[in-house]
Amino acid sequence: MKSVLQTNHFPENMHLLVFVGLLFLVSQAGGRLAKAANVPSMIGFLVSGIIFGPSVLGIFPENIIAEDLNIITEIALALIAFSIGGSLRIAELKSLKWAILIITFLQAFAASALVFILMSFLLPVVITTNEVTGGYVHGYLPIALVIGAISAATAPAAIMSIVREYRARGPFTSVLLGVIALDDALTVMFFGFAISMGKSLVGGEAISLYNAFIYPLRTIFFEMALGAIIGFAAGKAMAFFHSRDILLGFIVGTIFLTSGLAISFGLSPILSTMMLGFVLLNLVEQEKVAEIFSVLENIESPIFGIFFALAGAHLQLDAVVKASWLILILTSGRFAGKLLGTALGARITSAPQHVKRYLGIALLPAAGVTIGLMLEANAMYYSVHPKLCETMVSAVVGATLINELLTPFLVRYSLFHAGEAQRE
Repeated sequence: MKSVLQTNHFPENMHLLVFVGLLFLVSQAGGRLAKAANVPSMIGFLVSGIIFGPSVLGIFPENIIAEDLNIITEIALALIAFSIGGSLRIAELKSLKWAILIITFLQAFAASALVFILMSFLLPVVITTNEVTGGYVHGYLPIALVIGAISAATAPAAIMSIVREYRARGPFTSVLLGVIALDDALTVMFFGFAISMGKSLVGGEAISLYNAFIYPLRTIFFEMALGAIIGFAAGKAMAFFHSRDILLGFIVGTIFLTSGLAISFGLSPILSTMMLGFVLLNLVEQEKVAEIFSVLENIESPIFGIFFALAGAHLQLDAVVKASWLILILTSGRFAGKLLGTALGARITSAPQHVKRYLGIALLPAAGVTIGLMLEANAMYYSVHPKLCETMVSAVVGATLINELLTPFLVRYSLFHAGEAQRE
């Protein structure tokens, strides 16, 4: 896609490290400007990516963003997921476990159901019947199922970035992190069910119980088992590491190993590295755990910066314009489902007042898992329903990126009003 402001991209024959270096510099500059304007640093990271990405200045070519820099996204997600798992202490979660479980399910289900209903009615309006083979049941319905399923996801990276930036800690933050830790697993299950039903509808086959329920559950079990096994082994080995410098190399290597093995086996690196952090937090002695997360904090900020700058660089302005009103309805439906489900879950479980008031708005960010599952569905259905898939990609990517620009303010608001965030 041509840049909006220029037709000549930055020379693509430059070494990849040139683009990596520029990405670090522009993201940190954007983060600093955002803090000066008293907004979350993540907004600055995202905006810097949009400005220097293919849609505006074109400093970062589209193929570099989409392919060559993918390893940075995988590294960032591994560190983020590890940090989330490393924030879930069993002793702190015991009194909140039912609230976390029920709220997680209800907010995910409500968001999925509401978006599915909206898309079921709206997709035939956006794409006419003569452009879709198979009619409503074999054409529109499978895509509506997919969009509904992936709408359950909440972005752990966005929330973790705000939690880290404002050093939030307390019961509200524990519930928030507990919900987002389980939310991705639940989204994967919803997606497995949607894909199974969709394949059956498209092919006119019977729905498979194995593909709809057993396979997603088995996959989640293997993902968590991988992280738990490596976490147990790393926890025992940590007794031999005393120097902070050596500890940093050991823990980063363990995180990358876990993530890489998960990807190699076709599993989710997010759940595996999340489980790794959870096991280490609750297995290793507290002084050593504190040291682990202390050394990681030194590298988290720049990693967060380039991760969100890359997310911003993926924005395609023409796709957003094309599906603008569908993006608005998709975003509104997901927000309404998250807020209603969270409010109902908090009421059923008699959660603390600040959880009832502020948790819903803290669960609105959506990013990595949403985009990943959408691309997987696109690969499966594009040959059969190209028009519907193009609409799905435009709507989901546009809604996700616009969402990422708006929701950090809401996450920050919830943490401060729950009394668990600190101003620098």
